[in-house]
Amino acid sequence: MTASIEIQGLSKRFGPFTAVDDISFRVQSGEVLGFLGPNGAGKSTTMKMVTGFLAPTSGRVSVCGHDVATDARAAKRVIGYLPEGAPAYPDMTPESFLQFVAGMRGFRGADVASRVQRAAELADLRGVMHQRIETLSKGYKRRVGLGAAVLHDPPVLIMDEPTDGLDPNQKHEVRQLIRGMARDKVIVLSTHILEEVQAVCTRAIIIAQGRILADGTPAELEARSPLHNAVLVELAPGVARAREDLAALAGVQRVDEVPGHDGLQCLLVVPAGGRALAADVARLAQGKGWPMQGLTVERGRLEEVFRSITTGGADAGGAR
Repeated sequence: MTASIEIQGLSKRFGPFTAVDDISFRVQSGEVLGFLGPNGAGKSTTMKMVTGFLAPTSGRVSVCGHDVATDARAAKRVIGYLPEGAPAYPDMTPESFLQFVAGMRGFRGADVASRVQRAAELADLRGVMHQRIETLSKGYKRRVGLGAAVLHDPPVLIMDEPTDGLDPNQKHEVRQLIRGMARDKVIVLSTHILEEVQAVCTRAIIIAQGRILADGTPAELEARSPLHNAVLVELAPGVARAREDLAALAGVQRVDEVPGHDGLQCLLVVPAGGRALAADVARLAQGKGWPMQGLTVERGRLEEVFRSITTGGADAGGAR
């Protein structure tokens, strides 16, 4: 069966507060979905309902064809879950904890040792396997949780802030691991780190106040930025009227002066409606004989898109 997650009309209310408000989406094998939103948007609440840790107020979740409400055991068998905080027994070592998880997952005998070894390699825990978990750094505790999540090689992997507490090198390693596993799995990761979405995700959903506000590839979301297809022109000092000439091009919304380096004159040509302007800008510079030192085209800025979509959208007191 092809791995998938299907969510239909999912809602969760805590008394009068609605944390998740009638959301629907589908994720299929091979997709890495970044679930984005400000604090209080409903990301963690949604993940807890997908994994069966929290019952929805209404709606339906199906994982690999198993209804999470009516066939919970089968659904949980195909899910690997890294929750927020990566809880573990502090008096255990990573080795004993992973052995415990393997046993709970139904592995016996030699299978336990091989699964634990593989999980330790994937999460890079081999140097701390015999150290008590309570003595580990936040980053290593996170990696213990990651090892537990991938131990049974699940077709669906749900991760809440997977690189939280990791240093830059560890983040790079975890992102490589996610990319490597993505070919035949459904991977959903909640994050507020936009760089992470650009690094590993094939798709992103932006949620605020429990509602889905955007759904697309990172490139599609970047294209919603006002700076999509903006052109940064770097000129040698002393070029007269360059800003005025660039502003006169068809399709130009405005031209901004931006800080340069080595005394260069740097102008950002912002298009109207994301129009492609690079060729027109290059022809103008060539025709004017400008001493151009560089020309760069902006893809768009995901941070800007995220901010514009979610501004005013997240309840500061809401659920995660």
